[in-house]
Amino acid sequence: MIEHILLYELRRDVDDKRLEEMVRSTRSILLKIPEILRVDSGRNVDQSSRWSFFVSFGVESLDKLGMVQEDVVYLRFLRDVIEPNTDAQEDFSFETDPSKDLRYS
Repeated sequence: MIEHILLYELRRDVDDKRLEEMVRSTRSILLKIPEILRVDSGRNVDQSSRWSFFVSFGVESLDKLGMVQEDVVYLRFLRDVIEPNTDAQEDFSFETDPSKDLRYS
């Protein structure tokens, strides 16, 4: 299984109320995508951190991750939730099955 983790730097004008809305809407929107098995999102407890908001979701494989990244729901999520509220992003993908060869993820 692949765990995809996204870290976001929020724009200065994003307040706590908007951040809370982002956390809630992220979960409800991304769970509409059939390839996504589970979703987590939240805010950083370290308020001095550059990365104030995170999203992580699990998919079966890198192929499924590619399908998610091309899905119209995901693209709309990026356009409507992420782009208007963030300035920067870091993303990571991890294989969570310790016995699986990374070439076959």
